[in-house]
Amino acid sequence: MTDMGSGRNGTSSRFAWPLRRRTPAGPEGTAEDIAVQDVAEREAVDRRLPPPEPEPLLDPPPRFHLAMFRLAALGLALVLGLALTLVRVFGSGPPSVADLRAQSGVDTWTVLPIGVKDDQPGTAIRDENGVWSGFDIDIAYMIAEDLGFRRDDVRFYGMESEDRARMQAVDLKGNRVPVKLVIASYSITADREARKDVTFSEPYLFTEQSVLTLKGHPKVATFRDLKGETVCSLSTATSTGPLQDLKIDVVSRNRMRECIDDLRKGRVTAVSTDAAILAGFKDRNPGEFEHWDVGSDKTESYGVNVGENEALKKLVDLTLYRSYYDPADGRWEEAYQKNLQSETKLNGKVPIAIATQPRPARPEIRELPWEEVFR
Repeated sequence: MTDMGSGRNGTSSRFAWPLRRRTPAGPEGTAEDIAVQDVAEREAVDRRLPPPEPEPLLDPPPRFHLAMFRLAALGLALVLGLALTLVRVFGSGPPSVADLRAQSGVDTWTVLPIGVKDDQPGTAIRDENGVWSGFDIDIAYMIAEDLGFRRDDVRFYGMESEDRARMQAVDLKGNRVPVKLVIASYSITADREARKDVTFSEPYLFTEQSVLTLKGHPKVATFRDLKGETVCSLSTATSTGPLQDLKIDVVSRNRMRECIDDLRKGRVTAVSTDAAILAGFKDRNPGEFEHWDVGSDKTESYGVNVGENEALKKLVDLTLYRSYYDPADGRWEEAYQKNLQSETKLNGKVPIAIATQPRPARPEIRELPWEEVFR
């Protein structure tokens, strides 16, 4: 019996089912029968072959979403804002308050020594009980408070006029004491600012020069009325200039109490210096002295000397800036009212000082986002 899986020559057929021979067209097999047979064979092959791989599905083209674009833009804005903030905080530019405190050394000080006058009623005086008072004293307390010092941490030391530039005061035992601030009716001048060891803050008071005499002295309307007389003034003070220009004999002293003593004892006939200083003597001794307005057109601007400590100057300027611009800060006005405005009644028409704080320039200080440096 012939093997159904073998070919004509006995070789293995590539089909797995019996192969039927086609019969020629004729009575036993027409062309239609042959065609039907071919279709059946092809269908059989298709049923046994594995199905073709499905065609891959193509992703639809991306669509533009406005919401996603807005979200991306917002994210970019936040990143840029953060970058600008970091540059502001850590980048170059003016120092922050923390930088200035570190540069000035103020955080390492346990007390704050301040050089002041100790014999000028109204501006700065130490009484027999050791109590300090006066406009300069209150300004010193205001600055000390903003620097982080309590009143008990402030140390006042009396100083002579010639020591204000070198920032050397004297304690009660006569020992020399270096100070961090000089708040001693120290007028700002170009010559003083040119010194390396003097650095002034913004002005904190405007006043002008006047004259004090004993009661009964002829009226003094101008400096020319003092010609032929001897006048006492403070050494290194700006008050000596107008007197010397008129060839008036000037006696210079280091302390105001020495000038007042000369006047009382007849060694001089007048004392000339700032009206803010002389008004205190007239106010406390109205029956002894006469205070004269000489119509000086030169304004004396008091400043705080910080020596060579530039960082400390900016911190002091910040206090003066806040005091001027912050409506809730009335410390300057209170100091003026208590110490200078209260003297106007007994000083008559003599202008003691300008009754408003000098307008300070804004200090160059970097304000960090979490701070309110300038309020």
